[in-house]
Amino acid sequence: MAARHSASTQRSNVSELPPPSGSGVTTMANLAGGPPPTPRQRIHFYSPDEWEEFILEWATGLEEDYFQLVRIGGSNDKGADVAGFLTRHRFEGEWDCMQCKHYEQGLQPAEAYEEMFKMIRSVVEGYYTMPRRYLFLAPQGCGKSLKRLLSAPSQLRTGFLNKFSGSKPLGEGLDPTLLAKIRAVAETLDYSMFQNVEIHEILEIHKRTPYYWHRFGGPLPERPPVIKPPVELTADEARYIEHLMSVYTERYGVGSAGIAEILTHPQAFRHLSRQREAFFSAESLRAFARDSVRPGTFERLQDEVYHAVVETHERNFSDGMERLTSVLEKAAGLTLTSSALISVSDPLDKRGICHQLANVDRLKWCDVQC
Repeated sequence: MAARHSASTQRSNVSELPPPSGSGVTTMANLAGGPPPTPRQRIHFYSPDEWEEFILEWATGLEEDYFQLVRIGGSNDKGADVAGFLTRHRFEGEWDCMQCKHYEQGLQPAEAYEEMFKMIRSVVEGYYTMPRRYLFLAPQGCGKSLKRLLSAPSQLRTGFLNKFSGSKPLGEGLDPTLLAKIRAVAETLDYSMFQNVEIHEILEIHKRTPYYWHRFGGPLPERPPVIKPPVELTADEARYIEHLMSVYTERYGVGSAGIAEILTHPQAFRHLSRQREAFFSAESLRAFARDSVRPGTFERLQDEVYHAVVETHERNFSDGMERLTSVLEKAAGLTLTSSALISVSDPLDKRGICHQLANVDRLKWCDVQC
């Protein structure tokens, strides 16, 4: 009887415990393996090499007019993992040094001093000029002590110079002449050049790059409104417009005298206006892709459209207008599944891609070409 009372008491106590924390209902994401890891969680498991590659991507989102960004890294990087060159003179001109440290804990002063020393030594030995800025970039950021020092350049200077003496001094075992030169440079530095970039700042800037969505997944950002064709033809339209004028000459007998003749023909003019809308729609998708996905993604979509319509393009037609119409109808009805851009594109974009292909002569409408 006592045992039953004890068990009953235990059940009563269990029922009074609070429910597990968390909110929301079970979704398909839960069934597919749970919510995806956040960007910070993914970064935590990067290798040092992958972290450097990530920082190279991040640097493309900085509001700096870099002439070139280069990943150096490796055991012989001379204190520069990623370099941002502001001039064509590269290491002999103005540049920014980006030091990548993928540690389990926040970066400590002693670790930073070693890297600062390595950089100054490389300057003294003539490997490069003194960088404009020196950025510490680490997933866990800088520890509290180092953050305080970086926020007070005069204290950072004092702490760094103190490490040239005492137990395990910086440059221990180096030639005294070289060490004296390094210290002399260290004494003249503006220590405000040494800066920390927090992980939330890194992710915010990386999100501006074409690499973010490829690396971390998720739906692409909203596409801006499609740009409208200007009244006057642009230089970028020249070749596909020439192909269309051949179509109008063949079908309507107009266009051989120039674009002005097309503008006075109602059917040709309306048709041309629709084609320009499609072309500029595809051009706006190209611009969106440049800013949102990895280089080459839009070109891959163009190739997919080309290979999907080329057999239609190669068929025999009575004239160029029939070929053009058949190819555009085929393109508009395509179901393309591999490109990430499909989620933000529509049939007008696919028609416009055909004109982009005509703009580089991959597609032509008339058997007698202009």
